[in-house]
Amino acid sequence: MTDQALSKKQYQYILLILILAIGFIIFQQMRPYIGGFLGASTLYVLLRGQMKVLTGKKKMSRGLAATLILLEALFIFLIPLTGIGFLAVDTISGIKIDPDALKESVINVIDAIENRFNIKLFTPENLSFIPKLGTNLVQALAANSYSFVMNTVVILFVLYFMLYGSDDFEATIREILPFSPENKQSFVRETKSIIQANVLGIPLLAIIQGFFAYLGYFIIGVSSPVLYAVLTAFATIIPLVGTAVVYIPLAIAFVIQHRYGAAIAVALYGMIVIGTVDNIFRLLLQKKLADIHPLITIFGVIIGIPMFGFWGVIFGPLLLSVFILFFNMYRRDFIPGSAARINITSPFKARDYMEIRNIKFPATLSKNPKKKNAKSDSASDTKSD
Repeated sequence: MTDQALSKKQYQYILLILILAIGFIIFQQMRPYIGGFLGASTLYVLLRGQMKVLTGKKKMSRGLAATLILLEALFIFLIPLTGIGFLAVDTISGIKIDPDALKESVINVIDAIENRFNIKLFTPENLSFIPKLGTNLVQALAANSYSFVMNTVVILFVLYFMLYGSDDFEATIREILPFSPENKQSFVRETKSIIQANVLGIPLLAIIQGFFAYLGYFIIGVSSPVLYAVLTAFATIIPLVGTAVVYIPLAIAFVIQHRYGAAIAVALYGMIVIGTVDNIFRLLLQKKLADIHPLITIFGVIIGIPMFGFWGVIFGPLLLSVFILFFNMYRRDFIPGSAARINITSPFKARDYMEIRNIKFPATLSKNPKKKNAKSDSASDTKSD
């Protein structure tokens, strides 16, 4: 290795160290707004096609096209989501909580259980935290409201400039990906497919569950059925427990109010109707939009929500899928004879493996083998004649 080559290598390492160090500092300072960048990236994947149509076929200026698409995102996505969020905050904040009455009701229920089953669950000292729950909840909602507003502003600004410079932005992403052209294409395709599947599938599932929840809550006689239906819809994103975080506390509240019939009705309706709707429509939407393995979705959400907040519902499964994708890239490129596939969201067939390995697909395995066999049989018959 020459001195010139060595100095160039050192220069490369120095640049990489500076990029990583400064990038880490910037990331640490921008962590409160990471949700805004993730939200802008999500909307960009959905709306980039419209940008190409407006600037390409319609010959519209990039600034005007980006502005129109930004207004579309504002009215279709952000305003309804913001309105629902503030509705929930306003409703919950306006609830009058009597700490002493709440504590007394809980103690009465626990005493009844302890006397009935002859067990000791809690002591009054252990229940001293109950009066603080309402105050802490309101304070947390107020803090999250500020973060939500700031991230919404970040989404608007970042999305505008991503759309305005979409060509350069995508070219830069493709340039810095350290993969072969085929792997780059697979990475982009899988990322787009997973984001679209979650962005479209989760709201659809939430709307369906919210509708069925509203019907049940209204019939049973739940106060503010719209609010609880909205909370049930949002609870669909919670892994494992899901909507149970809404209807089980609601049933407990009815027990505290001595409305045992309503408590049983809410619990049964939640477990049987809402739970069944969740399982059926989740599988149908998953197969229709992107064939993602359920374990990737479940564990992806578990990983993603603590890391990314609300947007972890989308980027958690994406992060897990990208990990599997990179792992399969390594297997396919560096392990001889590996049958690893580099697609996560679609079924893998023998034809895919043969195309990856540059194996010529036999003509006898075409889509209509019977017709070809019939032709060969007729030809052999004429020759024998």
